[in-house]
Amino acid sequence: MSRERAKEKGIYMNIKTFEELTTREVYEILKARCSVFVMEQNIHYLDMDDVDYRSIHIFETDEDLNVTAYLRMYLPDDDPDTYLFGRVLSVSRGSGTGRKLLEEAGRYAVSMGKKKLMCDAQKQSMGFYEKCGFERVSEDFIEAGIPHLKMEKWL
Repeated sequence: MSRERAKEKGIYMNIKTFEELTTREVYEILKARCSVFVMEQNIHYLDMDDVDYRSIHIFETDEDLNVTAYLRMYLPDDDPDTYLFGRVLSVSRGSGTGRKLLEEAGRYAVSMGKKKLMCDAQKQSMGFYEKCGFERVSEDFIEAGIPHLKMEKWL
């Protein structure tokens, strides 16, 4: 199922199951997640939560194989028509990479027969998700000490 597609010279969009990831890709993904969520956003949580094992990992790499954008998505236990996604990050905010990542996730979900994408978004990112076609579907709640809300997009 592994897919890799060049976006531009030296930049690649990858879609892989956990088993398909190389050890270097796992390391670079975890490094990027730690850099953004732990170091930059000061979120103290156990990132390795075993969800990675059952996730589809969609990520962009540069010519040096550094992860520049990432998200993981997985099937919830109670809704076979939906992919849940999270751990969304882009090293170059404002470059359009985040939007491209979500578009790739949507294309993949449709190719797998899914009808909806859903996430627990940080409240500060609500505007970004709305610009990408997502709608708010919950009240605010606190997760890892940060205000979040549920958002969804029908495909």
